[in-house]
Amino acid sequence: MYNYLDFEKPVAELETRITELKTTMGETGSVDVKDEIAGLETRAKDALRDLYKSLTPWQKAQVARHPDRPHCVDFVKTLIDDFTPLAGDRKFAEDEAVISGFGRFRGQSVCVLGQEKGNDTESRLKRNFGMARPEGYRKAVRLIELAERFAIPVITFVDTTGAYPGMGAEERGQAEAIARSTQACLNLSTPLVSVIIGEGGSGGAIALATANRVYMLEHAIYSVISPEGAASILWHDSARAKDAATGMRITAQDLSELKVIDGVVPEPVGGAHRNPEQTIARTGDQIDAALRDLAGDGRDLKQERRDKFLAIGRNI
Repeated sequence: MYNYLDFEKPVAELETRITELKTTMGETGSVDVKDEIAGLETRAKDALRDLYKSLTPWQKAQVARHPDRPHCVDFVKTLIDDFTPLAGDRKFAEDEAVISGFGRFRGQSVCVLGQEKGNDTESRLKRNFGMARPEGYRKAVRLIELAERFAIPVITFVDTTGAYPGMGAEERGQAEAIARSTQACLNLSTPLVSVIIGEGGSGGAIALATANRVYMLEHAIYSVISPEGAASILWHDSARAKDAATGMRITAQDLSELKVIDGVVPEPVGGAHRNPEQTIARTGDQIDAALRDLAGDGRDLKQERRDKFLAIGRNI
């Protein structure tokens, strides 16, 4: 049974009825029930397809935050062979919000970085809900520099509401750590490919997404601030997050049109959480194509990356 979002109520009612009828069919073996199930399945499939064809930005934000969406750990487990995690920033501590290490992607050595929110209470607390502290970004810098040293491409999976805003994090130089991570991405002379798999929130996201190629899953969001944060600032009312999301142009489709990102990875009908395996496979194919396209001189890769981000403001 899926965790249905509020706007999915019509589909939820149909699929709940289907489940009930299947239970009845198992008990009675009625052919009439079987025919009714087939009709309801068609209606549910059509309703889901129609619903996801016209999602509003706020609805997309809800899908991007769905608890059952594939997380960074799922992408790493499926796409990266022989993954060897590396921990710690060699300055203060380990940050569990940032997954980091080296492995092989379809036979090629890669450095992998990603933000992990966790999928239950225990793991969410351990991962700090995907909100990295300075140590997480300094760890990222450490691995990016290792990748540079050994001429290894970097893949990042972005999924965070933003960097952790706690007092301790600010005291330890959160803004400086984010800036250093962004700088390390810009200075990298190997290919850097980033995929926003859920939320791409503010500087906490850009610190890992200053890449040669930036892709978003179809129903992911990417913004300088969360809709709730924007609503609080603009109207002093976080309940107007829906209005903020509509005006901020945070969807993959908007950002592709604005040339902030390089492409959109299609999700299955109903969102990535309905078929994580297919979503991850499509993402892997997109990363593979990007890495093949980026094979070239390190100086050109670095210059292309810088030009790409300088052009964003000019295009807008």
